[in-house]
Amino acid sequence: MKKKALFAIVAAGAMVVSLAACSPGTDGGSGEGDGGLIGVAMPTKSSERWIADGNAVKSQLEEQGFKVDLQYAEDDIPTQVSQIENMITKGAEALIIASIDGTTLTSVLQDAADADIPVIAYDRLIRDTENVNYYASFDNFKVGQQQATSLLNGLGLTDLEGKAAADAPKGPFNIELFAGSLDDNNAFFFFDGAMDMLQPLIDDKTLVVKSKQTKIEQVATLRWDGETAQSRMEDILTSTYSDGSKVNAVLSPYDGISRGIISALEGAGYSTGAEWPIISGQDAELDSVKAINGGEQYSTIFKDTRKLASVAVDMAVALLKGDKPEVNNTKDYDNGKKVVDSYLLDSQIVVKDNVNKVLVDSGYWTEKEING
Repeated sequence: MKKKALFAIVAAGAMVVSLAACSPGTDGGSGEGDGGLIGVAMPTKSSERWIADGNAVKSQLEEQGFKVDLQYAEDDIPTQVSQIENMITKGAEALIIASIDGTTLTSVLQDAADADIPVIAYDRLIRDTENVNYYASFDNFKVGQQQATSLLNGLGLTDLEGKAAADAPKGPFNIELFAGSLDDNNAFFFFDGAMDMLQPLIDDKTLVVKSKQTKIEQVATLRWDGETAQSRMEDILTSTYSDGSKVNAVLSPYDGISRGIISALEGAGYSTGAEWPIISGQDAELDSVKAINGGEQYSTIFKDTRKLASVAVDMAVALLKGDKPEVNNTKDYDNGKKVVDSYLLDSQIVVKDNVNKVLVDSGYWTEKEING
């Protein structure tokens, strides 16, 4: 990667990235700075998680002196392609992309490569192209394992580290499975990680998937949409649980899906208490954190988007300087054309007992926001 002239401006600034505040609400658009332009493409504003990511990346790049073109495509693939094309036309020096569909950017990323513009895949792996330089994400297989572990903990089968409880109930427990969108590579890592933990207990009948829907193609949720998840959960309750049996746990890979599942359960007459199902989640979205405190959602997985933004920004700066970014995984993320060098961050299980310790003490949410 050739050195960019703009880095002479950036190098004079501080090289340590401070973590940006992640409270959602700030609009995207072009950020001001003295350096060159970096394009940041995010999938949608319908999820507060992506708003937080966009704000964090934008603010940290601006601290480094860059101008930022932050765009949200509202889960419309042609819109995202067009936005990236415009970033290239505007002279973006680098692209940070959280793709809607990681298989649809081949042509526009060839345009970026032809212009010598490095591309960083942000949290979602971009597939089927040589023209992605690095990947910044979390250990997504581990995230899936953590989601499953939180379910088993809620059922009394394990502790939060996954160690079997000495006085574990024998079950059987009825469990239903949800996965993310099939066009998102992460959905497979989450589901595979979760099933790594759950399948042995399904095999020994401790857990029973009463609907018999166990393949990712059967349980996937297009675009991670909560209403789609709600509709599927309603269908399961009607078709499988009309005999009076109860759902004991639901594997959900994302908080928005969890809220859809909760709405379906409430519509079917479930109420919080002893018979309310254990429901997992991901992203520590504020409404779901409140639901955890209220007993509707059992857990979520906290992925600190401030740290992910910091990794992506560091990658962009290193590439523009002509340096090699720091990575910690060079074997697991094959996009169909190449193994993409990656930096993976850790995640944490959040349940009611540790909400303040994990989310408030870290400054991700304030106590007022959670309890307001």
